[in-house]
Amino acid sequence: MVIIMDMSLVVTGTIGIDTVETASGQAEGVMGGSCTYFAAAASLLAPVRIVAAVGDDWPEDHAAVLSGFSGIDQAGLEHRSGSKTFRWGGRYHDDMNGRDTLFTELGVLEESPPPVPAEYADSRYIFLANTHPAVQLGMLEHFPDRAIVVADTMDLWIDIALDDLKALLVRLDGLVINDSEAFLLSGEANVVSAAEKICSMGPSFVVVKKGEHGAYLHHPEGCAALPALPLKAEQVVDPTGCGDSFAGGMMGHISARNSCDLATIKEALAWGTVAASHTIEDFGLAGLQSATMASMQNRLEQFRSITSF
Repeated sequence: MVIIMDMSLVVTGTIGIDTVETASGQAEGVMGGSCTYFAAAASLLAPVRIVAAVGDDWPEDHAAVLSGFSGIDQAGLEHRSGSKTFRWGGRYHDDMNGRDTLFTELGVLEESPPPVPAEYADSRYIFLANTHPAVQLGMLEHFPDRAIVVADTMDLWIDIALDDLKALLVRLDGLVINDSEAFLLSGEANVVSAAEKICSMGPSFVVVKKGEHGAYLHHPEGCAALPALPLKAEQVVDPTGCGDSFAGGMMGHISARNSCDLATIKEALAWGTVAASHTIEDFGLAGLQSATMASMQNRLEQFRSITSF
């Protein structure tokens, strides 16, 4: 794969401090957030800029972890004095397919969005990680040279901010969404029908994440479906951030290839799957910290072998 070494990919989203309980154990105060997982995964494939905010309680070891990913430009990371970093706690069910939120402390998310550095204005590939759709829409105005805009969303915004979400959808090139959210947004109970219906709302392509069952792509040039990468039970430690890592791997490849045709996005889904397979093997960012381009390539070849016939 040829990587174009520019800074054309930017992600806006959250950086958080997580406490997670799974069948494998518990991790308290680990680094989390949609922006964090996305950027860590994307940086394995292409340079990425981040726009996010943390409070003055953000741990120094978290800063060191983020700085350990050499492909991440942190000029858009605001350290907000007198504010608190977003915190989340969750407990996963034994099968890892469901979870209960134990607490949410919004912190900086209750305040104004972080400023976008002027030098980020030339960003061409924009990923709007999950937050209020009105905030996502406002971020677009900072990127006049944008070529491809992709966003993530969640059931909360479908329930309480549907008008804002619909206004965002008509400005998007792509949407990444999980299957239950796709059903809620579209009113359809079938993945294929739901993706087609969502595309009629604005996006050119839709990626429906199905957890352990992979992902489905609806694209103007055709459709595609990929499974998840099969893992042994002992490899499944913490699914937090897997969806964001999947999006990061996907967008990292799209940015590196400077294309979003069907063939590129199909391969991008595979890279996203490989990134998520690293994330799930440990708590927080530890799985992605241990990932290398060699391990990504190795798993991609395993995945290619598994899915070809």
